[in-house]
Amino acid sequence: MIKRQACVPELSVSDLNHSLSFYLNILPFKMDYQRPEDKFAMISLEDCQMMLEETNEHWKTGELIYPFGRGINFQIQVRDIDELYRRIMEHQYPIKMEIQENWYRADDLLLGQKEFFNHGS
Repeated sequence: MIKRQACVPELSVSDLNHSLSFYLNILPFKMDYQRPEDKFAMISLEDCQMMLEETNEHWKTGELIYPFGRGINFQIQVRDIDELYRRIMEHQYPIKMEIQENWYRADDLLLGQKEFFNHGS
């Protein structure tokens, strides 16, 4: 039985196989399950889960223009960000922001994290 997180984003993609190739072969996500007849997959990496579904008319809320997902940013916490970054660089995926350490204020605390930003797939 798959434990589902309380909030699992579902991303519309133009080509499910292409997206799965990125997440499963370049990044170390694993396939939790899929419904090929619906062009749908549930994938996970450590405690992060995402659903991917090839675009269809059922969930369409507006015109989709590539690249999808403008204005949204997902933070995925992993044990080894350097390995994740190395895999993306090794496969020459475009990086918008190189890996760096950033500190953010949360009320009276400063929280530090290493992060980078890629365009995804």
